[in-house]
Formats: sequence, C-alpha cells, structure tokens
Amino acid sequence: MAGVVLKSVPHTALCVAALSLCAVLAVPGTFPGLNADARLTLAVFALATCAWIATPIDDTYIALGSGLALTVTGVISSDDLFGTLGDSMVWLLICAFVLAAAVTRTGLAGRAAVFLVGGARTVRQLTHLTTAALVVTAFAVPSTSGRAALALPVFLALAKALADRRRLVVMLALLFPTVILLSAVATLIGAGAHLITVSVLWEATGERIGFTEWLLLGLPLAVASSHLAAETVLLTTTRRADRKDPVRITTEEIQEHSDRPVTGPWSQAETRCAALLGTVVLLWCSEPLHRVPPAIVALIGAVVAASPALGTVRLKDALKTVPWPLLLFMASTMAMGVALADSGAAQWLVSALPAEGISPTLFLTVVIAVSTAAHLALQSRSARSSVLVPVVVAAAAAAGVNPVAAALASTAAAGFCHTLHASAKPVTLFGEIPGVPTYTSRDLLRLSAVLAPLTAALVLVFAVAVWPLLGVPVVR
Repeated sequence: MAGVVLKSVPHTALCVAALSLCAVLAVPGTFPGLNADARLTLAVFALATCAWIATPIDDTYIALGSGLALTVTGVISSDDLFGTLGDSMVWLLICAFVLAAAVTRTGLAGRAAVFLVGGARTVRQLTHLTTAALVVTAFAVPSTSGRAALALPVFLALAKALADRRRLVVMLALLFPTVILLSAVATLIGAGAHLITVSVLWEATGERIGFTEWLLLGLPLAVASSHLAAETVLLTTTRRADRKDPVRITTEEIQEHSDRPVTGPWSQAETRCAALLGTVVLLWCSEPLHRVPPAIVALIGAVVAASPALGTVRLKDALKTVPWPLLLFMASTMAMGVALADSGAAQWLVSALPAEGISPTLFLTVVIAVSTAAHLALQSRSARSSVLVPVVVAAAAAAGVNPVAAALASTAAAGFCHTLHASAKPVTLFGEIPGVPTYTSRDLLRLSAVLAPLTAALVLVFAVAVWPLLGVPVVR
C-alpha cells in the first residue's frame, strides 16, 4: 500500500489489523480447519475490504486486483474470473442502460413530471406525488446516479417556482436523493448491488431470484419506505406554516428546464419509446409465463431502441452511458464470491460466528442494523453488498435462517446512505447546486437520526411479516 494515503487514524488501525490477520493466516499451524486456498481467499478479502474502507483507491481497481490475485494464486481459474463478465446479470445491466439512454433522449421524463407534479395543490400532495414519480423511474433507469441526473431538471423547475419559500426548496432538495436511494430496491436493475446479491445467492445456495420475484418482494418495500421517508423529510425540514400554504406548479415552469415539449401531442419517437419500455417491463414481469430470461428481453429491447428505423438513440452513444467500471467491479466481486464459496473460506468464517442458538428475528435485526450502518465505512453500495452478503448468506445457513431472506434484508437495509454528503452520489449532486438553496450537513444528520431507525425497522417488518406471505419464509 505504498504511496497510498489513509483517510484517518481509525482507518490506519484497520489496515494494521488486516495486515496482522494476513500474517497470522500465513502461519501454517494456525486455524487448522483452513486449507491453503481458504487462507489466501480470506487474506485477499480482508485486504480488499480494508482498501475499500480506508484508502482513496478506486473501488473497481481494488476488485480487479483482488480477482487477479485469486486467479494467479490458483484459488479460482481464469475461466471463473473472465466468465463472470458473461453472466446474464451483467448483460441485463448493459442492456438496461441502453434502454435508459433511449428514454432520456425523449421528453418522457418531463411529460411524466407534468402529469404527476402538476396536479399538486398542497405541500403534502407535492411531496408524495414527487415521491411516486421518483419510484416509477426505478423501472426506466438502472442507476441511482442516472435517476438523479434525470430528475435534476424537474427539481430545478420546482425550486424556481417555489423560490420565495426557501424551506420548501430545501425539503425538495433532500426529498429527491432520499427517495431515489430508497426506491432502488423496487427492481432487480435498481442498483448493481442487487445483481451482486443475486449472484452470491446463486453461487452459495443454488437459488436464483429473477426479475419478477425481486419485483414482488422489493416494490412494496420501495413504495412503503419511500413514502415513509417523504413524510419524514417533510416533517423534519418544514414547519406547520410552510405546509399550510397552498402550492401550484405550472406547466410553463417545468417546460423552462426541458429542451423537449412536456405537453401537446406526443412525437413518434416518444410514442415508440414509451411502447418499447412498457413492453420490456411487461415481459420482465411476466417471465414465469413465457420463460424468456430477463437479460434476453433486455437485449431485444436494447437492439430495438438503438435500431436505425425504430430507435431513438445510436448504439455507440447509448454504450457511452454504460458504467463500465461498475460492470468490471461486479464481475470481479462475483469472482471473489466464487472463491469464498469454493475454497470453504465462507463456511469456516461462519463457523467461528456465534450464529447457532440465536433466534431468527434477532439474527435479522443484527444483519439489518449492521447493513444500515455500513455506509459510514463503505460508501459504495456495491462494495457493501460484496462484503456483507457472502458472510450474511453463510451465517444465515448456520443460524437456520433462510439465506434468501437474510440477503434481501441486508441488501435493502444497505440502501440507506443519507448521513453524509459523500455517502452517495445523488446526495452529493443535490447538495451542491449553484444558486439554489439546498441542505446542509446538519440537515442530513437530523434526517438520518430519524430515518435510519425507521427504515431499518421497516425492513425488519417486511422480512419477518410480509415476505413470508410472498413466498420467502424467515427460516428454512
């Protein structure tokens, strides 16, 4: 780690601990239950986690280096490393970004904003209609950062219309990233962390969650948590007098921040794009009927969206919007997951945890609490899932808890990342808008103090009471 500047004294201590663990693992007589491959895997995993938390090195670079180290040392084969790039989840995300680029090129986002937000007459209506609109964008754009960029012009229009009501503007500035982050759990493509979770579950248990299953489990949680967060933002940021006065957002004010018409007849491109997106989502949701994998459906949609005759975007322009570092990160962490499972490292690690004898509810409570707080150490949502989910899945099996329920609870809870400006890119984006009143670090801390326990409790309620009704029991 020469030449790398550590972030703080605690991070330095963490790196010292990780290096000490590696030194202990290198001694043959220690940990007799571990074979050589498992020792190497744990050492690489510990160093990668330390680097993700304590150094400014790019997350993808660390993941690639870890996958390479596991391949060079023979823990996994080169086919395991490179094969992850061909995983259907990776292709699903690539094609979803092509579809998102096609949607962004049209005026559909502006039209949707006028349809939903234009009907608000009170502050509370505006808050919850905005929330509903942001939840819907999870089906069109497979990235919280992309959704934030898509929603920014709508926020600027609202901020201009409410320029004389500063606290309402600050409330909306805080509402947009909050809902975008919490509603990502609605769909499988809502965040790269979801695909990592699905991959880990498949490697460790042989169970694969499809688009429809995730939608059935995630959408109700996304709606509930988003509107709960909206109400929390509203109550913690505004006063009763602010909420009492009526509001009215005109079409003209939204049009000023859109380069395409937001009213009037739809263009042919908008009609084709809306029909294509609706068809793709419908086919994703009806997978149990036609049995066509979601990645194939997404590929068909991407080919049509970029076609010269029917598309709204050129393929090379659409591919420029694909977050290739995220895909490489996902592929590398999938390879790390293979190493943890195949080497026996995950099973050994869990055997050392006091999982047996713990009630399923207590186990899930601990998992959700740790996952909720993890954003304070690991800013990358994908990195949080890469570190937490393999351990959670293995520990769940030892505790008699359904690994699917535990993994979903961990991933959903890890979606909370609102405490600091640097906790997530949407929080950073809406916190730094020149010429527009926005939130401060104090506002974030006040919201986080209330919202973190509320969202954690909501995830626990879903894991214990709702998901079992939908086919995911708490225990095996």
